[in-house]
Amino acid sequence: MFIISNFILMIAKLLDFGITIYIFAIIARVILSWINYNPYNQIASFLDQITEPVLSRVRQFIPPFGGLDLSPMVVIFILYIIEGFVVSTLRDFALLIR
Repeated sequence: MFIISNFILMIAKLLDFGITIYIFAIIARVILSWINYNPYNQIASFLDQITEPVLSRVRQFIPPFGGLDLSPMVVIFILYIIEGFVVSTLRDFALLIR
């Protein structure tokens, strides 16, 4: 049973790592939006490609507030909730079946 437990723990760690990297990508995109950057830059283009699908869906529900785009903050908040609930649940379950 410890093999399944270790597999679930590995999934939880990968999910935790992926969410953390995505949060950093959103933060980097926000910082880049504050400066005048070249949109043809490969890093900026990559950040736009991976974050825009999620941010645009949130923008459908939360319009800009006084010129501020609150969608990155909402997405980061939701990702922290997912990370806290799903990752913790997977870890607890893996330790329970050990």
